[in-house]
Amino acid sequence: MKNEKTGKAGKAKEKDIGLGLTQPKEACEDPKCAWHGKLAVRGRVFRGNVKSAKAHNTVIVEWGYHRLIRKYQRYERRKSYVTVHNPPCMKANEGDSVVIAECRPLSKTKNFVIVNVERGRK
Repeated sequence: MKNEKTGKAGKAKEKDIGLGLTQPKEACEDPKCAWHGKLAVRGRVFRGNVKSAKAHNTVIVEWGYHRLIRKYQRYERRKSYVTVHNPPCMKANEGDSVVIAECRPLSKTKNFVIVNVERGRK
């Protein structure tokens, strides 16, 4: 039996998206998936926590960073929120730690896609 992606009999060839991450075990048919679709990732990569997973195939991811206040020579903690595409093969839920990568605009507010999920980490 021939494989669709390789044209040969045997296992499908794993896709390398250039981030040193492993491909998820589940497959999906989502064209906006970085692993199983034709979506290319480029630009910035972040690790954050999922704050909301209420919308369909969309999650809100938060990550923290420090900003220098020069006058006082101190740092303040800040948070950033971004809307991220959640492919069916990832199935990220609230509280999961995820790795997100920048991609082309997927909608009016979505410019990132989930590329790896670490279950239940904060």
